[in-house]
Amino acid sequence: MNTDLCVKTKGGILNIRVGAIIMRDDEFLMVENDRDEHMYSVGGRIKFGETAEEAVVREVFEETGVKMDIDRLGFIHENFFFGDTLVKKGNIVHEISFFFYMKVPKNFEPVCMSFTEDDVKERLVWIKADHHKKYYPVFFKSELKNPSYEVKHFVTNDI
Repeated sequence: MNTDLCVKTKGGILNIRVGAIIMRDDEFLMVENDRDEHMYSVGGRIKFGETAEEAVVREVFEETGVKMDIDRLGFIHENFFFGDTLVKKGNIVHEISFFFYMKVPKNFEPVCMSFTEDDVKERLVWIKADHHKKYYPVFFKSELKNPSYEVKHFVTNDI
């Protein structure tokens, strides 16, 4: 079965996803598109029967064209927000994300060939923590300035 772990429930949507932390010096790689006013992490939904580790390796390859190994789990993020696209629009979303630091190859040359779930072309952008444009998850702004080896848990409630 190859179904994304985005499940409609009586109370809203449960979304289970992974995010990749791809760093180079004091920059990290984010995704943007022409529809959204914010950037977001490289990553996407876990598929049914897939581990979080398998999902992040697949998502990184899909979004950058590069097969990359995992360094370590960095963050678990529980996020509550109102959906604004497709299936999620108008629903309360309870999203659980696993963010992994990736082992970035020395010759890393990403090529973005991905699209949002509603077919908007995406592009990759290297940013620093103090970047002026809004990006998610917000805790990257403080946490990626001095990466830690401990796994941290964050909860964001925008409802």
